[in-house]
Amino acid sequence: MGQIWTVWDAELGYSPLHFVKQDPARTNPQGAEPLWGVANVRPDGGRILHTFPHSTLEWRAAEYGIDPEDFDTLLDIILHEPYLPNEDDPLAHIDPATYKLLATIRGLPSCWTPGVPDADRLQAELTRIQAVKQYRVRFENAPSADRQAALVYVGSDRVAPPHPLDPIRAAKLDPIRVESRRMAVEWQRQTGQKPDFFAKPATAFMGMQPTGGAG
Repeated sequence: MGQIWTVWDAELGYSPLHFVKQDPARTNPQGAEPLWGVANVRPDGGRILHTFPHSTLEWRAAEYGIDPEDFDTLLDIILHEPYLPNEDDPLAHIDPATYKLLATIRGLPSCWTPGVPDADRLQAELTRIQAVKQYRVRFENAPSADRQAALVYVGSDRVAPPHPLDPIRAAKLDPIRVESRRMAVEWQRQTGQKPDFFAKPATAFMGMQPTGGAG
């Protein structure tokens, strides 16, 4: 059985903002995407802050045909998938638990496997997540009383929500954004190439047009 790690809190932040004019060497500018931080605690007391963009929820919904309102499934996948071992890592086979995990998930289709129904892709991913829980780590909510006591200890006037991930659930997902990502995923499955989201020139966006008169 994998270790039990506890989930304590979720908080919204933002990724760093970069502009090409300020940082010409940056070839892939990104900016200010909502970023979730989930506070987890290991059995030995070590603290882990798991951060992921809000768009990760949209991508997982698009990749596996998950209902955008099914936060239980989306968050279960996102929390556990970082602990999937790399099947190409020869050292992973030294650890007996990891070896059993890899044996369990070997040959399963990924979200990129063409010609596979969404239901089969999702079942394969859930099998991988279950294997992580069985052989590596699984997440459980810290007790409400302990989470509230922690907030009091640090001087926060917040009230601990019934579920530590409720702040993420409250954000909801935009079905239009999920559908746009589903189309991108399907395009990549059919072509084997990743869409170039930065192919459209900046001047094609009205908000990026230069201001001021001519001359």
